[in-house]
Order: sequence, then C-alpha cells, then structure tokens
Amino acid sequence: YKKHRPVVAHEDGKVLKLNDTLGLHPSLGGMKTLYDEKKVAIVQNAGYPEANRSHFRSMEIWQTAVSKGSSRDGWLGRFLDGQIAAHGPLNPVVALALSTEKPKALDGQVVSVPCFASLADVQNMVGDADAEKMLRDIQGMDAMQGSATRAVQQASKTALDAMSQLKKQTAGYENKSKYGTDSFGNGFRQIAQLIATCPSTRVVYFSTGGFDTHANQKDSHAKLMQGMGDALLAFQREMEAIGKADKVVVLVFSEFGRRVGENSTAGTDHGSAGPMFLVGSRVKGGIHGPNPDLANLDNGDVRMTQDFRGVYSATLDGWMGGDAGRILSGKFDAPALYL
Repeated sequence: YKKHRPVVAHEDGKVLKLNDTLGLHPSLGGMKTLYDEKKVAIVQNAGYPEANRSHFRSMEIWQTAVSKGSSRDGWLGRFLDGQIAAHGPLNPVVALALSTEKPKALDGQVVSVPCFASLADVQNMVGDADAEKMLRDIQGMDAMQGSATRAVQQASKTALDAMSQLKKQTAGYENKSKYGTDSFGNGFRQIAQLIATCPSTRVVYFSTGGFDTHANQKDSHAKLMQGMGDALLAFQREMEAIGKADKVVVLVFSEFGRRVGENSTAGTDHGSAGPMFLVGSRVKGGIHGPNPDLANLDNGDVRMTQDFRGVYSATLDGWMGGDAGRILSGKFDAPALYL
C-alpha cells in the first residue's frame, strides 16, 4: 500500500482499524461507529467485467445494470415498472430523486419519477403561479402516445402531484439529529425528513460529487469522508429515533474505484473495482469478499471479485421484494447482505 502510495497513504496510527489487515479512512469516524455496531456491510472489489474509465459510460452501466450495449431503462425504473404491472398506479412520491439531474437509474418504460434539487425547492414551487402554470400548460398540449411530449406531460403531472403531496406532508417536520451543512449533511437531512413524513416513499436516490481526486487527494478526501461518515451516523440515529431503523437501508456506490498507484499530483486516477457500502440495522455487518490483492493487480487496478449487479440482486430479492432475475436480465452471484 505505501509502496504504491508514498504520499497519499495514511499513517498506520491514524487509520481506523477494522481488523488486522483492513481499516477505514481516518475521517470516517461516523461509519466506524456504525461498523462496530454491525450496521455496515463492506463489499470489497465491486465492479464489472472490462471496466470503462469514462465517467459518463461507467455511470450509465452502474445505473442501468447493463454492461454490454445500452438500455433506456434504469435498474430501479425496471423495478418500479414491475410494481406498477403488479399493483397498478403508484403513489407519486413512491420514488424520488434529490439531484439537479434525474438519475438514469430511475428511468422506466411506464414509471415517471420526480426529481428535485431539494425539498426547499418543492416548498417554494408550490404556490408559485408561474412554475405551476408552466407545468399545467405542458399538460394541455396535444401529444401522441409514446411521443417525447407525452413523456414530458407524464413527468410534469407526476411532479405536480408529488409537489402537492410533499408540501403538505413535509411541512413542519423537525429533524431529530444534527446534520452538517455540507452536501452529505443536507442530503441525508432531507432524506430523513422524507422517510419520517412520507410513508409511501420506498426509494430515494441521492448523489453528490467531489470524489474525482486527481490532485491533492489527502486533503479533499478528509473533508468528503468526514461529511459522509457523520451524515450516515446522524441519519441512522434519526431512523432509530423515529422507529424506522428496521425499514431503511442505505446503499453507497461510485461509478469506479481509483488506480492503486498515486499520480504525480498527489492524487489518483480512474480505476475499476472498489468497495460498496450498505448501512442499516438489517444489514449483515462486516467485510464481504476477499481483501484487495495489491501484489496482483489488473493493469494497475484492484481486481474485481464481485460484480456490482450481485449486490443489486441481493438488495432486490432480499430487501425490496423485486424479481432480480427479470430486472437485471440474468443471474449474478449475490452475497448474503441482509439479516
């Protein structure tokens, strides 16, 4: 490790030990607390065959769960389409994205998932005559079934319905945990608010950036890891306080890992396999999969030992009640991640 990363490596005494061979980043104290409570599952060396180092393409693969060719649907969109087929129309807030752009993971043939930059935007948009008029004007346009305009109409209707419902349900809620003001803190504070007040919501997709650390990784990672670990701990404590801890799991991923060797600017470049994290009271806490073999790399990268779609499969079948084989169009080795 220190041979590959003479500058970026952390000192032994600062690493948060998990066992004799593995540790967490020194700033991940919040995650270490949850790990010690057996509420964090770490899936090692997750990726997919013939990894792509393009942000756009690799994120598309992770969100669609299709590594060969392309798909217009995301893996969660296919899950939600299946729920509609089995149970009929879904509540407009059954799935939500907290993001400036709608994640492809939520695209489906039938389902339309609303996407908001923040819950504050929802509160501000409801009652905004111009915003509501624009959405209702879209509703009144002539559009053929299956056309792009019809898709926009469906999305705007879902957004209007979701905005109205969220305005009523989330208003006045006071969080039970204290969150940071960084992107993780703000994100998980809002997710907690949604879960506490919207019992129909089953899926929340939240994303944040800043992890493409090609330079000065040590300093930037310290802030990012601190924010992530602290937000996860605060969120878990809030779920426990409101009696939802047994009903919520957080799945954490990035579109690729980093190169094992550091670069000339004290950072790391795009790699392939990396860890995934699952956090919650019902996960099977601990380390899943073999340690990364730093003496046996795949062209400078950690070798993949777990296809990420196996983690999706375990989550679909073991947690969400979905049909993983259909949704993922195949069988993938699924680790035992849920109690």
